[in-house]
Amino acid sequence: MALTTSLAGRVRNTSLPKSHALLPLLEAVVNGIQAIDARFGSDIERGRLIVRIQRSWQDELDLGPMGPGRAPLRPITGFSVEDNGVGFTLANMTSFETLDSDFKAAIGCRGVGRLLWLKAFDRVTVRSCYEDEAGELRQRQFRFSVEREVERDEEPDSFGEPGTVVSLDGFKPPFQQSAAKTVDGIAREMFEHCIWYFLRPGGAPDVTVTDDHETISLRELMNDFVFSAMPTTSVEVKGQTFDMVNLCLKSSTRNPVPKLYWCAASRIVTEENLTSKVPGLYGKLRDETSTEFTYICYLSSDFLDDHVRSDRTAFDISERTPGTALIEDLSLDEIRAAVLEEIEKILAGPLIAARDEGKARVNDFVSKRAPRYRPVLARMEPLGVTVDPSIKDQDLELLLHRHLQRLEAEAIVEGQAVFAEAGSVHPEGYAERLSRYLDMVKDINQSDLAAYVSRRRAILDVLAKMIRSDAQGNYSREDAIHELIIPMRTDSNELGTDASNLWIIDERLAFHDYLASDKTLKSMPITGSDSTKEPDVLATRIVDTPILAAEGETLPLASIVVVEIKRPMRNDATEGKDPIQQCLDYVKRVRAGGVKTASGRPIPETHEPPAFCYIVADLTSTMVDRCKFASLRPTHDGLGYFGFNEPYKAFIEVMSFDRLVNAATERNRAFFDKLGLPSS
Repeated sequence: MALTTSLAGRVRNTSLPKSHALLPLLEAVVNGIQAIDARFGSDIERGRLIVRIQRSWQDELDLGPMGPGRAPLRPITGFSVEDNGVGFTLANMTSFETLDSDFKAAIGCRGVGRLLWLKAFDRVTVRSCYEDEAGELRQRQFRFSVEREVERDEEPDSFGEPGTVVSLDGFKPPFQQSAAKTVDGIAREMFEHCIWYFLRPGGAPDVTVTDDHETISLRELMNDFVFSAMPTTSVEVKGQTFDMVNLCLKSSTRNPVPKLYWCAASRIVTEENLTSKVPGLYGKLRDETSTEFTYICYLSSDFLDDHVRSDRTAFDISERTPGTALIEDLSLDEIRAAVLEEIEKILAGPLIAARDEGKARVNDFVSKRAPRYRPVLARMEPLGVTVDPSIKDQDLELLLHRHLQRLEAEAIVEGQAVFAEAGSVHPEGYAERLSRYLDMVKDINQSDLAAYVSRRRAILDVLAKMIRSDAQGNYSREDAIHELIIPMRTDSNELGTDASNLWIIDERLAFHDYLASDKTLKSMPITGSDSTKEPDVLATRIVDTPILAAEGETLPLASIVVVEIKRPMRNDATEGKDPIQQCLDYVKRVRAGGVKTASGRPIPETHEPPAFCYIVADLTSTMVDRCKFASLRPTHDGLGYFGFNEPYKAFIEVMSFDRLVNAATERNRAFFDKLGLPSS
């Protein structure tokens, strides 16, 4: 019983990703080039192929890319492909009417190109002229669609020589919207798809793409596109040979990305970005004359021809070899690994230069911007840290951070292995292994310390910018500065160890029993005060040193710390808004309520716990008046005031923002200098 085939069903089941929207056109172009080969043989230069872009004449405009002086593009409705090849001979026509024909299987054809036409276009018209066996010119014309399949036309157009015109009409919207819009983009995609024909001995026919009055020659594009052809090489993987056509593209090429094109049947099937897959291979490279180029490779083999899918958009090859696979089974990973190894040999000189540039970029970034990585930089290189010299600082920071995390993970694994052997008989080489592990931990710890110091430098830089006026003469609000120094409306039970930057004011503030930021006195467990007043920062310190000890017993001594922060250049410190008096009032209220530990336990009475008041405010005229009224003395640099208030038993320090930044910088200068960070 004979089987029948449904054209509509075959078209429906044919795969065409929208990312390959122009593949039907490219298949028609390849068919035309093959027809020219069949007619002219080695005299290929006599061949010509013209692709004409058809656009809508309606007012609807395509919002594709527009260059300077370029009018908006009208939507593409179809294409025509005209060649002077052998034409639709009887054998070609019979093959066309046979689905899955193997008529041109020897040159990689699968007989599915015309199905792709109907996948992306509503209808196809073919007009052709050919020579019969007697050498007489014959003509044929037919229409091709899903609904009517092949419809012969009894009145073909006149031809003066053999050739074919294929008209692809009714570009379906999903594919039309995904396809390249400009003649330049279409020509480049066509060239990349058919480049094998231009690289082969004898070259390709004259192929042009026309859009209204603009025409691009693919032969000229070849000259603009390719800088030089490198020697063709090959690799062998499990007995299969893969040929590599290696090209250097000119530096003016758009999107200079190194690529590997996987080819079958003289066509590109898939493309792969090679960026960073070979150490040092990123965008552009330089040859021995310092000329910039971008590397691309076209990979082909009989194995790829035999395993390409019928729609020629992928291969029926496993990405990785499964554990149950036969030894001779090939995976894409195995092929790729062999190709990348060969590329590293081909580009040995340029890659060494690129790696050196990348290493210099990393060293410069670490020295100037990220010294935390300096202690472990030497350990990262064996992990394969190679970078694009043009990498952005942010991306480089993320890359180095990932490698540091990897190094820390390796240290944890190594440490577990080393200490697992600590209680047993040490195997040979244990001492050396332990020494290597301790060296690694030391470098990582130095990196952590460098990160902490770098963070301090960054915080001071931010603070220095916040205390300056903006273009309109305005200053940052005090709550913004408050948030930088310590988050507002929090206490020490909610803050992490690195959440506050109180070290800017006084390093000793890091050591506290309890600390509150912008919370009411009533809400604090350290005092019984019912006041709803909110000091900017209030803390207590419990000192367990035996200052007042009898018979070896230790008595805790509590101290109260109050910090008040004002807006830069604020000039309203009057009697009712005196920040010095505000701090002293807070001290009085806390003492009146009784001071407790953070857990709420009473602290033995010590007459009056000492208090330390810090006021961060610029020395405006009103602020200076309040300092003098409180009998405070100016600091040696003239940027602050200090003194002791006897009635309140409180030490008071008023510091301008400049003094705050300068003092914090001076305290950390030795660390900044050690890391090569700016300290002024």
